[in-house]
Amino acid sequence: MKLATLCYIKKDNKTLMLHRIKKEQDIHEGKWNGLGGKLELGESPHECAIREIKEECGLDVINLNLKGILTFPNFTKNDDWYVYVYTINEFTGELIKNCNEGNLEWVEDEKLLDLNLWEGDKIFLPLMEKSSFFVGKLIYENKKLISWKIEEIIK
Repeated sequence: MKLATLCYIKKDNKTLMLHRIKKEQDIHEGKWNGLGGKLELGESPHECAIREIKEECGLDVINLNLKGILTFPNFTKNDDWYVYVYTINEFTGELIKNCNEGNLEWVEDEKLLDLNLWEGDKIFLPLMEKSSFFVGKLIYENKKLISWKIEEIIK
């Protein structure tokens, strides 16, 4: 089982996205993703999100908003992934110029779904704008979404 974070940093109707084109043998190769990564031993999801954002883009998070939790059964080599999904609207610092996993780009929110995203991202990304919290399960086989269920839980 893998625990991870997925973070969407928002500013001026744009979202900071990472085009995954630099890391060798990257399951996300060619895809656009939010920032984030695996929790380290003893780390909370919030701590992981803050650390990963600093490492990947150089920004310091002021406020995290937990928007949902997603499960990806058997996503990689017999591992289930449990992913804490966040939005970030408050941060400080300067964006780094060179991320070792790909290219960082501020993408207009209305163009997000036009990017080369995982199929499931197109299902949950619109929920990020709502005030509800969501939980879901997305099942991929050979990088194709074969089944999914996402439930909104009203706050």
